[in-house]
Amino acid sequence: MAFSGFGSIRFLLFLALLVLQYFCCISSREIVRQSPFNKVQNHQSYADHTDGHGDHLRMLKMKRDVDAKDPELQIFFTINDLKVGRRMPIYFSIKDPSRSPPLLSREEADSIPFSSSQLPKLLKLFSFSDDSPQAKAIEDTLHHCEYKPIKGESKFCATSLESLLDSTRAIFGPKVQFKVLTTNHLTNFTASQLKNYAILEIPKEISARRIVGCHPLPYPYAVFYCHSQESDNKLFKVSLMGDDGGRVEAIAMCHMDTSQWNPDHVAFLVLKTEPGKSSVCHFFPADNLVWIPSPSLSN
Repeated sequence: MAFSGFGSIRFLLFLALLVLQYFCCISSREIVRQSPFNKVQNHQSYADHTDGHGDHLRMLKMKRDVDAKDPELQIFFTINDLKVGRRMPIYFSIKDPSRSPPLLSREEADSIPFSSSQLPKLLKLFSFSDDSPQAKAIEDTLHHCEYKPIKGESKFCATSLESLLDSTRAIFGPKVQFKVLTTNHLTNFTASQLKNYAILEIPKEISARRIVGCHPLPYPYAVFYCHSQESDNKLFKVSLMGDDGGRVEAIAMCHMDTSQWNPDHVAFLVLKTEPGKSSVCHFFPADNLVWIPSPSLSN
């Protein structure tokens, strides 16, 4: 589910309520049967068999498993690249909302196991064979959600809107109001592809004492992997124009301290750097969510 611009949490709740009302009376098996995740047949690559919703897992893959020339990895840059007129190749994945997995209510999500220890039971519930591409995607997502956080990181996987909001609130604090930011495509985009973009104006740094980034993971229903780090991070809104005239108001994160990162992180391969040597920045696709305390000041 993607939300554009500086959407309010009230708007997010309104849309989610409509979804929850639609799915409230559908069984677990019926939800899985109707999910586009169930229609995947081929197993060419992780990105292919996850119907395009594996961006975050692809971003975290190790250097030995990827090709630095892969267009889908062209989301990384350094903070020194954030200059007016700077041109860079960027891959923005475009998802068809009608092909996104359903968002469950907490009651429905809590009725379904979410653990790699329950994988055989889950595959039977979802009617997937052990060697199917869907089974591989489910296993990878569960393992990713179970990884221990790195030093200074808070993380969780949300399987419902309620768990997403409650877990985000737990990071910010019970009395802190928060809002959601996303990348906004200002012109029609019909396909995911690598294009050259130019920065049109000085990027606006968004002042926030804590940031929670949420990324959709491949699963029969909507699952968001969310994390927040105590290390120095900077958040920007960047106005971009593609060579074809397409306009994007992109949300970008710059991780200023990468000293705790795995040296095999794919970002270091793309940027030709090492942990702690330079910042690592990346753009968020439109279906990723970035939560910040509200109100938040922009410079």
